[in-house]
Amino acid sequence: MTQSVAIHIHRHGDAEVLSDTTVEVPPPAAGELQIRQSAIGLNFADIYQRRGSHGPHAATPFPITLGAQGAGVVEAIGAGVTGFARGQAVAYVHAGAYQVTRNLPAHRVVPLPDTVSQELAGATLLRGLTAEYLLRRLHVVRPGQTVLVHAAAGGMGVILSQWARALGATVIGTVGSPEKARVALSHGCHHAVDYRREDFAARTLALTGGAGVDVVYDAVGKDVFLPSLQCTRPRGIVISYGTASGDVEAFDLQLLHAKSLSVCRPTLRSFIADPQELRAAARAFFGALTEGQVRLEIGHRYALADVRRAHRELEGRATTGATVLIP
Repeated sequence: MTQSVAIHIHRHGDAEVLSDTTVEVPPPAAGELQIRQSAIGLNFADIYQRRGSHGPHAATPFPITLGAQGAGVVEAIGAGVTGFARGQAVAYVHAGAYQVTRNLPAHRVVPLPDTVSQELAGATLLRGLTAEYLLRRLHVVRPGQTVLVHAAAGGMGVILSQWARALGATVIGTVGSPEKARVALSHGCHHAVDYRREDFAARTLALTGGAGVDVVYDAVGKDVFLPSLQCTRPRGIVISYGTASGDVEAFDLQLLHAKSLSVCRPTLRSFIADPQELRAAARAFFGALTEGQVRLEIGHRYALADVRRAHRELEGRATTGATVLIP
């Protein structure tokens, strides 16, 4: 047995429900890897899970170990696992990340190339895999297309904007302040629209000569969904992959009729459930990082012991860029 520090919650609530404890980690079972983590990603989804407002996670029995991504080195290998070596740098997307040493199903773990640091992979893999399926599989972005990225200065927005631009698209991003407009313009956007100062739908139509965009990437939800339909071109698609402003509730399907629009509400789980697809998606993301198509920085680093402060600052919108917990 190996002893490890873990962060648990025993009830839903504010950041004070996060508590550190020591757990026993057994040797990896058949099909598992034991990983000593060096970086644990912090995402707003962790906040939702802590509050108990994140879909099926709300029904997970206590105690719950939060978090869904991390990186580190392989410490032990279970029976039947091939393709990994002790000391190898790896990353993963899998529930229960807030723990220093942990066992994981080997088929959910991806090798890290030398060109991508453990810290960067641990902080950004989940978002990178999300961007990969949004840009390369759910809707294949092609040269000459125009895309609208909501929350373009956020953690997902900067990945989507840079990668879409590298794929040959014209990128319009919505932001909430002049400072965030500068972030968006320096991370892939050709145009940044401050939705607090102007009607983003009208501005997007003006920027596209009235044609509208080919695809909308919407992590905001309720506040922007209907206006997004207005600035999408005929036969375009609105992809609602997040709900920062609240869920998109029932709407009249006839709003899609005039322009033959498509709307979808995907989830990453469906696009990486197959281990081969997971590996291929990770290779594509790491390749985009290595080739400089996507430039990412760690905006904030917190010791795992400071996880309460990290949650409070993320929840209060006081962080920028990727945020990582360091065990």
